[in-house]
Amino acid sequence: MDKQWRGVGWVAGIAAVWLALSAQYTLNEGQKALVVRLGAPVNVDGEPGLKFKLPLIDSVQYYDTRLQILAPPPEQIILGDEKRLEVETYTRYRIADTLRFYQALRTEEQARAQLTQLVSTSLRRELGKAPLTDLLSPRRRGIVERIQQEVMERARPMGLEVTEVQLHRADLPLETSQAIYDRMKSARQQEAKELRAQGAEWAQQIQAKAERDRTVILSEAQRQSAIIHGEADAEAGRILAQAFSRDPKFYKFYRSLQTYRQSLADSAPVLVLSPDSALLHDLKNGPAAGKP
Repeated sequence: MDKQWRGVGWVAGIAAVWLALSAQYTLNEGQKALVVRLGAPVNVDGEPGLKFKLPLIDSVQYYDTRLQILAPPPEQIILGDEKRLEVETYTRYRIADTLRFYQALRTEEQARAQLTQLVSTSLRRELGKAPLTDLLSPRRRGIVERIQQEVMERARPMGLEVTEVQLHRADLPLETSQAIYDRMKSARQQEAKELRAQGAEWAQQIQAKAERDRTVILSEAQRQSAIIHGEADAEAGRILAQAFSRDPKFYKFYRSLQTYRQSLADSAPVLVLSPDSALLHDLKNGPAAGKP
C-alpha cells in the first residue's frame, strides 16, 4: 500500500508540476500575447515578463508587434497607355490591434498574403489609370501616396498599421525593353544612312566644284600659255627677221646647218647622198661671202 500511495504521490506531483508550468508563459519585448479560452479571446497582454493563464483551458497566441517588411515578387502591370511595366514594391507594417488582427486574420502568414493582395489591387487600380510618362515625372509621388493611403485604410480594419508603401523597382519587361532597343537601333541606323547619304551628296558637290574649278584654272592657264607662246613666237620671228635682214647669206647658212643637224640626227649613222645634191652644197662650198 505504501508503494501504491508513493506511486500516486509521484504521479500527482508530476501532474501538479506540469499544471503549474502550463499555467504560465513568458512574453518577450516586442511581442503581444492573446489569451484564448475555449476558442474565445479573453485577454491581450503587451507587457514583457512572466504571465499566468488557466491550464488546459487557455491557449496563447504570440504576435510580433515590431515593424515588418513585405516584399512580394515583381508583377506585370498594364499602364493607362497600354504599356506593360514590371513593378516591385515593398511595404512596412505592424500589428496595431491584436484582437482585431486575431479575429480577421489569425496568423501572420495569412496577414502577409492578405496585405500582398491589397497592395497588388491598389497598385493595379492606380497604375492602370496613369501613363508611363507620369511615372517618370514628379506626378509619381502623388500616385504612390494614393496607393499608400488606400492600403492603409483597407488594412486598418484587420488590425494592421501600414506605415509605408513604395515602388522599389519599376522596369519595362525584358521583351518590351528588347523591342524598344530594336526600335532605337533601327532609328539610329536610319539616321546614320541619312547622314551618310547627305555626306555622299556633299562629297559629290565638293568634287564637282573642284572639277569645275580645275577645268576653269586649266583653261585659263592654257589661254595664258597660248598668249605667251604667241608673243614669244612673234618676238622670235621679229628677231629672226632682223637677223635675216642684216646678213641673209649667213642666216641661210645657219639654217642649212640646222637642217644638217636634224637630218643626221633622225637618220642612221650612214647617210647616202648624190654628189650634186643641194644638201651638200654648203658642206662642199662653205658659207658664201657676205658683207662684213
